[in-house]
Amino acid sequence: MRFLLLSRNANLYSTSRIVLAARARGHEVTVIDPLDLQIVVSKGRSSLLHEGNPVPRFDLVIPRIGASITNYGLAVVRQFDLMGVPVLNSAVSIARSRDKLRALQLLNRKNIDVPATICARSPAGVDSALALVGCPAIVKLQQGTQGIGTMIAETPQAVHSLLETLWAMGQDIVLQEYVRESKGRDIRIIVVGGKVVASMRRVAKPGEFRSNLHRGGKGDKVKLQPAYRNAAIRAVKVMGLEVAGVDMLESKKKPKILEINSSPGLEGIERASGIDVASAIIEHAEKYALTHGRISQREVDLRITNVIHDERMPPRRMPPIPARLNGRVNGRMNGRVRGAPS
Repeated sequence: MRFLLLSRNANLYSTSRIVLAARARGHEVTVIDPLDLQIVVSKGRSSLLHEGNPVPRFDLVIPRIGASITNYGLAVVRQFDLMGVPVLNSAVSIARSRDKLRALQLLNRKNIDVPATICARSPAGVDSALALVGCPAIVKLQQGTQGIGTMIAETPQAVHSLLETLWAMGQDIVLQEYVRESKGRDIRIIVVGGKVVASMRRVAKPGEFRSNLHRGGKGDKVKLQPAYRNAAIRAVKVMGLEVAGVDMLESKKKPKILEINSSPGLEGIERASGIDVASAIIEHAEKYALTHGRISQREVDLRITNVIHDERMPPRRMPPIPARLNGRVNGRMNGRVRGAPS
């Protein structure tokens, strides 16, 4: 098949791993920065341009939309959808998960347990909010990622001061309970196609309450209890995502969903779990393209036959398969990934 991977950087671990996994299964892969695409809306048709030329036909788009380009990235994903190209994680689903408050509202409506969370926009409601979540309290920016924009306030005075500062900067925030028994730990689960494929426990470094690996946290292999597995699958289904990372806290009674990431990083969880998550994504992408796109299994078979019997074509050179021990990759990809289908 012909896959397009939307990513700001082809050399990122997660991007290169997905490309290698797709090529290992015989697919053509192109990586394009979403910001390099121009959206064209004209009478009767929708299209995209890349370097001045129409984007060629792809069988599936795999979006890796970073938080810094959410708005334009979602517009690009939406355009592919309007053009009839299957997208693994729709623009609507990505937007749901990216907005922390909206995601928690949707999860709560489906009786999926989340930490007590309050959204306030004026100082008048802070005291009543603190009566519900208590102190210390977690203060989060609604659009934060990788632990950025997540803070802890130990006292009511600290909460007031922090909120007033953020509001003065025009930021939308949520106030959330601090689950003491989690003790700087959480569980990250990768769900692909409605199935759990990998998991790890993240532990914050000393003196830090955020367990994100980008903040110096450590990832360890973990055996999931059924309650955690089921909660992750249900949460991703509510968001409407095909591929997602689910972060949850280990509370005394049952797991509490913290947030859902539509573009989860693969490096930490592949190393911690020893599982080839990238290949699981590609295997699901194949099925999704066949069931949601214009390509048929017969057309795929014909493409394979043409490649095998066309003597003018040079033999396809498969890239070396990276070592799977702890998910380590032998070498990073150099430069941008090319080879868009004609």
